Amino acid sequence: MYHTIRVAAYEPDPLHGPWQEEMRVLRLGEELHTELTRLHAKADKDSGHPDRLPVRRLNSLLQPMAPGVIATGRNAGTDGRLPWLYAREAVPPEVLAPVIGTWAAGMYGEEDTEGADLEEKLRSDDPAEAIPLPHWETESVDLAETVTSAGGTAEPVARLYSLLPEWVAFRLAARTFRTGGATLHFRVESSGNGARLVSWPPQRYMRRGQTWYYSACINITVHTVPFAPRFRVHVSTQVRRWATRLDVPPHQLGGATVLLDAPLPWPGGPDRSHRLMVNTLCYDRRLKEPAWRHHSPAPLVPELDIVRNYPRPAELFAHPERWINGSGDVAAGIVYHPSIGPHKVGPGLMPRERAELDAWVEEGLSPMLTRVPDLTRVTRSNTPSLLPRSGAGRGPGVRDAQLALQRRAALARALNGCPLEIDVFWQSPETRAALLAELPKLIGLPPGERVGPADDDTWRWQGEGIEMRVRARPVGPLADALPVSRERRRPRSVRLAEAVEGRCRLVADRAVPRPVGAGVVIAEIAGKERFAAVPDSDPKHALRIAWARQGLLSQFVNLPDDTDSGLEHRARWTWLDAFRQLGAISPPAHRVGAGIPGDLQYVALWLVRHTRKGPTRCPVRRLVAVRVRPGDGPGVIEGWDAERAEWVPYPKLLLLLSRTVEPVAESGEGEGTDTGSPGGGAAVRGGHRPVTRTGVEQRRQRETERQIRALLFQLRDRPTLLLADAGNLRQCWPGLRNGELVRDMLGFGTEPAQRHTLYGEDLRVVLVRDANAREEVAEWYAHDAKDRVGFAEGVWGTAETEGRVFASTASTPHTVAKLPKGLMKLVPTAQGRTAPGKTAWNPGQLEMTVLACLSEKALADSGREGGQPDRPAEWATLAHQLRYHDDYPPLARPLPLHLARLAGQYVLPVAETKEKRSAPSTP
Repeated sequence: MYHTIRVAAYEPDPLHGPWQEEMRVLRLGEELHTELTRLHAKADKDSGHPDRLPVRRLNSLLQPMAPGVIATGRNAGTDGRLPWLYAREAVPPEVLAPVIGTWAAGMYGEEDTEGADLEEKLRSDDPAEAIPLPHWETESVDLAETVTSAGGTAEPVARLYSLLPEWVAFRLAARTFRTGGATLHFRVESSGNGARLVSWPPQRYMRRGQTWYYSACINITVHTVPFAPRFRVHVSTQVRRWATRLDVPPHQLGGATVLLDAPLPWPGGPDRSHRLMVNTLCYDRRLKEPAWRHHSPAPLVPELDIVRNYPRPAELFAHPERWINGSGDVAAGIVYHPSIGPHKVGPGLMPRERAELDAWVEEGLSPMLTRVPDLTRVTRSNTPSLLPRSGAGRGPGVRDAQLALQRRAALARALNGCPLEIDVFWQSPETRAALLAELPKLIGLPPGERVGPADDDTWRWQGEGIEMRVRARPVGPLADALPVSRERRRPRSVRLAEAVEGRCRLVADRAVPRPVGAGVVIAEIAGKERFAAVPDSDPKHALRIAWARQGLLSQFVNLPDDTDSGLEHRARWTWLDAFRQLGAISPPAHRVGAGIPGDLQYVALWLVRHTRKGPTRCPVRRLVAVRVRPGDGPGVIEGWDAERAEWVPYPKLLLLLSRTVEPVAESGEGEGTDTGSPGGGAAVRGGHRPVTRTGVEQRRQRETERQIRALLFQLRDRPTLLLADAGNLRQCWPGLRNGELVRDMLGFGTEPAQRHTLYGEDLRVVLVRDANAREEVAEWYAHDAKDRVGFAEGVWGTAETEGRVFASTASTPHTVAKLPKGLMKLVPTAQGRTAPGKTAWNPGQLEMTVLACLSEKALADSGREGGQPDRPAEWATLAHQLRYHDDYPPLARPLPLHLARLAGQYVLPVAETKEKRSAPSTP
């Protein structure tokens, strides 16, 4: 058993002293900014922000094409006095002028002669005609500049979120990584959330006569940790796979990332930038061929370099492998995505290889950055009181029988004497047979009794408080693709809503009378990839809406493919998910200790956020609250009905959520806009940064916070553990951002934070956070004194006795557990030639912050001096144990949060159609 885990995170070394780097800084200047703004306003008359320059494409072009440029500043497109470029050395005017001129000409169209003449004005010697280029300034930049919040959280100044990852990436790219007798060289790829290192040229893996290409990939981001005295640099590793062929027609190409490798076209300019140029390849429906998406710098590069041959979109789409190997000294790689076909290189790296890369990073960052201390176990109670496993001294099937007994009791409690009607709509006989065979196994009942006429495929189970009828029927046209109108003059959401209404009528026509009771539909439909050719044609969400209108819950199972050997497994999980929707779940009995109140209830909050790209193309925000009361009778799992201000059974909550919700105006969906950085409106990094908010967003925030406060008032009758996912909720509850957190305090709106006991004298609050798409939580691996590395499950913390931040790690799937921890994929050994084809999966770290508990100070502030204070580690352990339920693999989040998040699948607002507007209102 491992007793220590190591996280791939680094912080400024306090022993190093001040960390000042001399950099060259360039500002656009008022004159050039004014001229560019004038051209932009003329070219884009419909722009809502004529004074905000679209410099993202210019930045993407400058970073790889101008030697020495490290990073671009934020908001330079809105104010010419702000820093625009940071560089190791000044970029000569003969380099800068043509890049700006080419960008302006391409941005404003070839017919715009003013844009095309801008380069001449920038280089003109005539004072009357010239637009002077700004001058480079020398500036000492503190790469460890920090502001400490009122709660003790160290936050880097804003520019470090983009500048420091680029600086780290260049420092590492100047070194080579040696392993297994081979050497890897890295290039820098800029991203909206930091920087990335990609080994280049790619590695090769021969499989069945074909070559597959892949690279090592290292992600570098800057983040904060609640109450930590220094900010962090997170470094994560993965495999970047490259497409060798695109097994999709061009019109199905949604957008593929392309990295372009090209030398600098400037005479005598050494390629010191070590960059790969980021572009996006998509399908242009107007030209009816592959094209470069807006903001891609690739179309502008040939204007700067007329000597070399650069890939054209259609050619790259047709022959991606040819461009990976390069044409002359130009190469390009299309980043692989599963939607474009199979790939014989498996994703992920195993712990030994990740540990070697991590050690290489640690050596390269010394002495400015040092690794954060390792984490150690805080408890031996890693799992709750689970049922015993089958093994020595136990008869075969004992554990399965006890699990079935537990599920049967939970189902009987959820049904509370009501019959359960289940409709199975199948397409393949194999799926129908698997579902009917697996149901009695899961709840420990004998095979069902066939009822009704001989041609009626209906089965019944009865006993021990359960009465179920399962009717199996072919799905027929219900599972057909939605016939969405192609009339582009009307909004996409309206056309989709019309197709949804049509499918609802079809479902209603096929409905059969049923007795009063709970109802579930299980439908077999094709996977979403089968409907990719026609946007919005997947019928899944339409069917869920249709059955919910009839008061029925729904669960879906995909059609088996030709090689499907896991049909029994998929049938099993289909039933378990159906039980979950019925609320037939018993939370695990914890093994934390006497510090946890016996009558504790769990409450979880989840914010559903759909944009216009959501399942029904309607933007909406909806707060979901779920309450779990262990040991209670019927209704142990409930949801909050905000309209009636009452708790309702979980199945009823799902049906309430499915009701049509008036779509809200979309305005950035909570993410601030930023035209001065390549990431555009990259979201809050590290849970700290304020975002630009419109009046609509401010009203949403106030309404969400009002709902949360009202909800907390309803929970004051008994001890409560409030669980919230900080990454999900902080955009509408800014008080959950790391820089706003204060121990044992809750803050709402602009009011000062108040002690949490004002919202409930026995209230505790635990925030969870995962890596999400921004690498907010660092990667990890277990290690020991014998240089062994691997995985470990448990709760981990620092040596600080009053620490509030913990790490929760779960076990690995059995498929990964069989792989050797020392498997090397980047440079396979002679014994592991097929290693690149293996799929490696690393369990993520779930960060748990005990924001509010009954500490000594909290007790004293609420007038309860002398009471037994809480131990924060116990509440983190409780939240960790809630990830274990039944025989599920460990959940990604504690069970109440898991239930709240999945309830969001029923939030499916539908746009208003002419038919609905003309229909008479119903009382």
